[in-house]
Amino acid sequence: MTNDQEAKEENSSHPTSIIVNTQATITFKPKNFWWWIRVALYSLFVLSGQSVGTLLGTLYYQKGGNSKWLAALVQLGGFPILLLLYFIPTPKQPSGPNNPHVQTDAQAQSQSQSPSLKSLALVYLSLGTIVALNGYLYSVGLLYLPVSTYSLICSSQLAFNALFSFFLNAQKFTPYIINCLVLLTISSTLLVFQSNSEGPKGVSTGKYTLGFVCTIGASAGYGLLLSLDQLCFRRVIRKETLRAILNMIVFPSLVASVIIVVGLFGSGEWEHLGLEMDGYELGKVSYVLNLVGMAIAWQVFTIGTLGLILDASSLFSDSISVVGLPIVPIFSVVFFGDKMHGVKVMAMILAIWGFVSYVYQYYLDETRFKVQRTSVGGG
Repeated sequence: MTNDQEAKEENSSHPTSIIVNTQATITFKPKNFWWWIRVALYSLFVLSGQSVGTLLGTLYYQKGGNSKWLAALVQLGGFPILLLLYFIPTPKQPSGPNNPHVQTDAQAQSQSQSPSLKSLALVYLSLGTIVALNGYLYSVGLLYLPVSTYSLICSSQLAFNALFSFFLNAQKFTPYIINCLVLLTISSTLLVFQSNSEGPKGVSTGKYTLGFVCTIGASAGYGLLLSLDQLCFRRVIRKETLRAILNMIVFPSLVASVIIVVGLFGSGEWEHLGLEMDGYELGKVSYVLNLVGMAIAWQVFTIGTLGLILDASSLFSDSISVVGLPIVPIFSVVFFGDKMHGVKVMAMILAIWGFVSYVYQYYLDETRFKVQRTSVGGG
C-alpha cells in the first residue's frame, strides 16, 4: 500500500502522457509562469513578424518593386538565421522505469527507429517544393490585390488545414470545426463580389482575378503543408524535438530557395533588378532595407511559430497566425489608404468569428485531455 502511494506521488510530480488512440500520444506539461511568458513572447513574434512582413511586401510593390520571384525568395532567404538555434542544448528524454510518459512497447520501438536518409530526402524535397510554390503564389496575390483583401483571403488557410487534416490526420469534424469551415469559406467568397476598383492602380480585372485565385491556392497549399508536417512527424520523423523541427524548417527552406532562385533566373526577372532598384521611389538604400526587413520579419515569424509548436502545439501556432491576419487590414487602412467598408468589414467579422469557433474547439479538447490526465493520475 505504501509503495502504491509513493508511486502515485512520484507520477503526480511529472508531466503525464495519455494514450488517446493507437496513433497519437498527448503530452501534458505543467504551465508555470515562465511558460506563459514564453508563449506570449512567441505569439508576439508570430503576430509582429507576419504583419511587418506582409506590410513591407506591399510597400515593395507599391514603390516600384515588380519581381514576384524576388519577393518569394525574400520570404525564405533568411532561413540561415535559424542555424544558430542548432547550438541550443536540449534535454534528453529519460528512459527506463522512471520515465513518466505512458506509452506502448510498439510506440517506444517506433520512436527509437530513425528514418532512413532516403525517406528524409523525399520529405524535404516534397515539402520544399510546396513551400516554393506557396511563396510564389503569395507573391502574385500580394502584387495584384490590396493588402486588406489579401490578408482576409489568407485566413482561409485555417479551414484548408482542418479539411486536409480530416483526410491525412484523422481530424474529427465537430460542430465548431464545421462552423469555422463554413464561416471562413463565406468570408473568402464574399470578397469575390467586391469591385476590382479597390485593387492597386493599373491592375486589370484579369490580374485581380489571378491574384485572388493565387492567394486562395497559396492558402490551400499552406493548409496542406501544415497537415503534411503533422503526418511526416507521426509517420516518418516520429519525434518532435527542437532539432527535428528545425530540420523540417531549414531543409525544405533550402530546397525552396534553390527552386525560387532557378525561377528568378529562368524567368529573366533577374535582368531587371538593377533597373528596379534604380527606379525605386524611396531610393536604393530603402530598397535594400525593405528587402532585408522582409527577410528578418519572416524569420521572426518562423521562430515564433517554432517556439509555439515546441511549447504548445502546431494547432495553437496556426491559430495565432490566423488571428494575426485581420490585424493587417487595419494597418493597411492607416499606412496604405486601403478602403475598409461594406463587404470587407463583413468578411473580417466572419473570419474572426470562424477563428474564435476554431479556438473554442481547441479549448474544449484541452479541457477534455486535462480531465483524462486527472483521472489517470488519480486512478
